[in-house]
Amino acid sequence: MTAATTLWAPAARRVDLHLPATGHVRPMAPAGSGWWTAPPLAHGTDYGFALDGGPVRPDPRTAWQPAGVHGPSRVFDTSRHHWSDTGWAGRDVRGAVVYELHVGTFSPAGTLDGAVDRLDHLADLGVDMVELMPVAAFPGRHGWGYDGVALYAVHEPYGGPAALQRFVDEAHARGLAVCLDVVHNHLGPSGNYLAEFGPYFTPRHHTPWGPGVNLDGSDAAPVRAFVLNSVVRWLEEFHLDALRLDAVQELADDSPRHLLAEMSDVVAEVAARTGRPRSLVAESDLNDAVMVTPTAQGGLGMTAQWADDVHHALHTVLSGERHGHLADFGTVEGLAHALRRVFVNDGRHSTFRAARWGRPVPPGTDGHRFVVCTSNHDQVGNRALGDRPSASLPADALAVSAALVLTSACTPMLFMGEEWGASTPFLFFTDHEEPMLAASVREGREVEFGGAGWAGIYGHDVEVPDPQDPTSFSASRLDWSEPAQPGHRRLLDWYRRLVELRRAEPDLADGDLDAVRVVHGDGWLVMARGELRIAVGWGEGSCELPLDGEAVEVVTAWDPVRVHGGTVTLDGPGCAVVRVGPVRSP
Repeated sequence: MTAATTLWAPAARRVDLHLPATGHVRPMAPAGSGWWTAPPLAHGTDYGFALDGGPVRPDPRTAWQPAGVHGPSRVFDTSRHHWSDTGWAGRDVRGAVVYELHVGTFSPAGTLDGAVDRLDHLADLGVDMVELMPVAAFPGRHGWGYDGVALYAVHEPYGGPAALQRFVDEAHARGLAVCLDVVHNHLGPSGNYLAEFGPYFTPRHHTPWGPGVNLDGSDAAPVRAFVLNSVVRWLEEFHLDALRLDAVQELADDSPRHLLAEMSDVVAEVAARTGRPRSLVAESDLNDAVMVTPTAQGGLGMTAQWADDVHHALHTVLSGERHGHLADFGTVEGLAHALRRVFVNDGRHSTFRAARWGRPVPPGTDGHRFVVCTSNHDQVGNRALGDRPSASLPADALAVSAALVLTSACTPMLFMGEEWGASTPFLFFTDHEEPMLAASVREGREVEFGGAGWAGIYGHDVEVPDPQDPTSFSASRLDWSEPAQPGHRRLLDWYRRLVELRRAEPDLADGDLDAVRVVHGDGWLVMARGELRIAVGWGEGSCELPLDGEAVEVVTAWDPVRVHGGTVTLDGPGCAVVRVGPVRSP
């Protein structure tokens, strides 16, 4: 039996609990401070709430929406799962090899149970932590999940809440931690009934999706608790190791203590209580290390944050693209700075933003607090054609980008399929039932991505794929026959070697940004990590790269290379990891 049925609806004069299976309607009793209560309901019971005789709505804290976001809620007792991970010690995100995946397109089944069938691949690759794109219940069968409307629920087409518990248990059995992407800054447009129940949103703050979440009003305490309780629930009742927080810059909070700082301390308490490390990873475009500065030092206390500047610096150098948000990047000097200090926009003027942007990363900051990548769902899916780097870059360039990210002093993240250079795109797709909403999403995508800029990038006119077309979703499914094909297998083997090397070499496991040194020239770069040198070249023809030390051995290389004295020679685009000894005296 579950706990009492409760609801926060401070403006309601009457609240009725509806039980559709029996047709019964039970009045709920006021419990003070805007709360209403009724006797507990058994696991599997469908129910809904009606305020002041209005329409029946799902529970704002619903855990299970088997009939979709507009249907009744169903009671889910999380204690029914018998966990087998008692021996799991946990895994901090810092320094882990993270692997981001979208449940619906990762496996042929498109479910959490289907994703379990591919976990052995991730364990064999050397992944430490699996990051799931949002699973909160959202409208339709397929979508990215960022238009979820039930913060506590798991999308039913993915298997519902019980499937998430099974997935986490199976991942832990393979030594894989699990991070869940959660969205606290807004709800999607369809099935969003939260504002009917209470002051969850406020016109004092504005976001790209409408009014901001009410985190700092005189009536905000229950709203903050709504968010914080969901965080604790995911970590404790679903045994998750980490949460990735979407676009935290849109969590406007002028209260004395920012929600993120409070969340950080709450999560630290969960870690202490459960004896396992728990991590919070913020997506932030502010380029400010205050995000990962401990709360005791006046920061927001996030364990780590996404750092897109490394992606931008690397992608622009290898691809030559400089459109839109990439306008501030594209030089080898910028790439070298990103590898040493993470933020390229660190207080300098940003052309794209038409303002000074960001702050320098303070000396002594752990590089593992910054999650970096060669691609992720945003950087692929928010291209006009959802094309991956593998669609336009040769394998040599993909090998270079993998080498720099996986040997960096930051925390590396892979996007599903990149390890074998997947040929499938990752498109933006939705499944809205409302014709007006579907048309709005379709037209918005065409306006944003149908301009001449993308035609210039692709070299031809662009017809933006329709997000509502089912083929946009089906085309984005990974092709699991590819890893066995020769070209793909070679890249997969390279990724495996780099991950193994990161694990085996203490110099590569180190997150000391201050110790990273980079020298570079036209079309080449050498990054020093202790006694290792990561030498990469992306220009045509033979290139001789200086090693600032006597070459001892080639630890690994994409193509055969020549080392002699203090140099390494690449015969065309490629990369090598070389161990050096001390510089000889003259």
